[in-house]
Amino acid sequence: MQKMNVDAVVIGAGTAGIRAFQELKNAGQQVILIDRGPLGTTCARVGCMPSKAALHAGMRWRTAMQLPAGAVLSSEGPQALWAHARQTRDVLAGAAAQRTRDAASGNLIMAEARFIAPGVVEAGGHRIEAGAFIVATGSHPVVPKALDAIASHILTTDSLFELAELPQTLGILGLGAIGLELGLALSRLGVQVVAADQRGVIGGIQDPEIQKRAFSRFVEEFPMWLGTSVDIGLESGKVSMRAGERQAFVDRLLVVTGRQPNTEALDLAAAGIPLDGSGRPVIDTVTMRASDAPVFFAGDVQPDRPLMHEAADEGQMAAQAALACLRGQAWQAPARSVPISILFTDPDVCAVGLQHDAATQQGAVVGIAEGSGNGRSKVLGAPENLLRVYAARDTGLVLGASMLLTKGEHLAHQLAWAIHAKQTVSDLLAMPFYHPSIEEMLQSALKSAAQQLRT
Repeated sequence: MQKMNVDAVVIGAGTAGIRAFQELKNAGQQVILIDRGPLGTTCARVGCMPSKAALHAGMRWRTAMQLPAGAVLSSEGPQALWAHARQTRDVLAGAAAQRTRDAASGNLIMAEARFIAPGVVEAGGHRIEAGAFIVATGSHPVVPKALDAIASHILTTDSLFELAELPQTLGILGLGAIGLELGLALSRLGVQVVAADQRGVIGGIQDPEIQKRAFSRFVEEFPMWLGTSVDIGLESGKVSMRAGERQAFVDRLLVVTGRQPNTEALDLAAAGIPLDGSGRPVIDTVTMRASDAPVFFAGDVQPDRPLMHEAADEGQMAAQAALACLRGQAWQAPARSVPISILFTDPDVCAVGLQHDAATQQGAVVGIAEGSGNGRSKVLGAPENLLRVYAARDTGLVLGASMLLTKGEHLAHQLAWAIHAKQTVSDLLAMPFYHPSIEEMLQSALKSAAQQLRT
């Protein structure tokens, strides 16, 4: 067993871990990066990037299918487009893995890490003592034990993109953001999709009007069974799905019912960290710690904001907290960035800043703009576009927004920047708006809010 003594150890080489490693290294600390593999980040390998590649492939095929009779179609069919999406994933994941190897240089240990005592980890034949640790081990999909009997027919986001060919039929269990995106992507690639969720909402959408509009729009593309339990079984080699009088038989079942932090193998109790009844640490999202032990958590391992840009921010924050700990200094968490969530569902579903319930509790006015009143939306055949902007009744400050909007990703960013800059409805109305553009819907929503503020 090779013994090492360093300033800090980062466990997990995903987005949060590599950001923390670089911060500590740039601060002159002797730091070791440990990862059990594969390298390439969850986002690049099985998360945001391959799902967007699949959505793009689905968009291309749906566009081809909507061409008028006699139009020249691409020779690429759904299976070829799926193969191209997987190739895109491989390129992105490979590049991310290589960046990690380059950044870590000789300080990367590819092995499972395990605490054997406070301040000591063991990994790949190394016994490493350090003054601070950052745990950024990410998370993995959860498959309910009730589905063990059909395990051979189950897919998760970890295995979906390993399929060389798409199934003809697919069931989806879970219609949160991931389930909704993948359901639309695969349906648009010609897969017959049936999806179910015990919750009565899709995509985690909080604004009730956006929820209603989104469901009405997307249920046209594949059936969604909401607010009901589903009996799952195996009949004649097919997965059976039953909910009341509804039933479907599918080739495979994609389970996207949640994710669980990857902490089981770490033996955090040996590090002096108390665990709850489920054997998990209770992490304070402000201090990024679960006890007084010099162990900090970042990224999906603490699922407060499970998004890539948030993981990068948390990696940097964890490194700063670890540096303060090493120097015996107090550390205060900085203000977090404006929350922003984007579902690339075409039309996109976006939420920015303060969520609907919190905004209405504060008495915010809601400025509304409809696609039916926007020239660009009419040209694009998207009358279902809807934008709702929340503004403070006393100051006119823009607090948040929710939308179902063509290319809403861009407007969501603009609104996040405006909220960050503490701009008011009047400030934004003074900005230029080009005609005809989707951005004019923001102008309409702001005018709607301004009228309410005046009265």
